[in-house]
Order: sequence, then C-alpha cells, then structure tokens
Amino acid sequence: MDDVSLMRAALEQARIAADLGEVPVGAVIAKDGEIIARAHNTRETEKNATHHAELLAIDEACRKLGGWRLWQCELFVTLEPCPMCTGAIINSRLKRVVYGAKDEKAGCCGSVTNLFEMPFNHKPVLESGLLEEECAALLRAFFERLRLQRKRGDKPKWKKPQ
Repeated sequence: MDDVSLMRAALEQARIAADLGEVPVGAVIAKDGEIIARAHNTRETEKNATHHAELLAIDEACRKLGGWRLWQCELFVTLEPCPMCTGAIINSRLKRVVYGAKDEKAGCCGSVTNLFEMPFNHKPVLESGLLEEECAALLRAFFERLRLQRKRGDKPKWKKPQ
C-alpha cells in the first residue's frame, strides 16, 4: 500500500471513533507497506486516558510482531501526536511517522514543540500534512456537532464498540 492508502485506512479508523462519540483520531501501523495494526481513540468508551489511537496501534503491533521494537514499521495517524504518544513512538523505535492534521494545542511533532528534535536516543522520520484537509475536516465536524449538542443540553453518548 502507498502512503495515501495507509492514511485513508487511518481515516477509516477515525470515522469509527466518531461513530462511537470519540474524538475522531485513527492510526495504522504498516510494515513493508502492509497494515499490521489499526486503532482508534477509545478514551471515553473505555474510560482510560491512555487509550489514544497511536498507543493502541503500537500495542497491537508489538503483540503481532512479538516484541517492543518497531524499527521496521511506520505509523500513519490522522492527528499530530500528543506528548504521551510521541514518547511512545520514540520508545517503540518506529522508523517513520506520518500525520494528517496539526494539533495546535497539544501536538508534539512541530506545533507546540517537536519532541523528535530533543536529544533522545531515537528520532523517527517525520512527515506531516498527508490528507491534512480531510483529517482536519473530520475533527472540525465532530467538535461542531459536540458544541451543538452541548448548546441544546444533550449529554454525550458514548457507544461501546461491538
């Protein structure tokens, strides 16, 4: 699969998150161009602050490959990783990170800071802006809907995945 196809697979995961009432972030991890892990945010449904798409995808990839070093793998994620996810990327030794939309409030791959520029022992290749508008539009639509629901006094409804 090429980069655009891999990001489209991450977008598919983000749409699943949105359907569950989660912030629509999706991630896939590929090895040799083939997806080995896919995930989406489940913080609300699982009531767990660490259930970011990137961390869940890293966990799945480690289990699938039987080790914690993902040095032959690439992460495609719809939103710029936060500090927690950026730390996990460094620690899992992912060779490349490609993200779609910038996160001006929490992004640690260039927006707020770039943790990959710090003197850690691993620095993945970083690429940003792949399908950026599509990724950002999904997030905008989600938050517009959430604001409208709150304005009407509706309580958020999170659905457990099937």
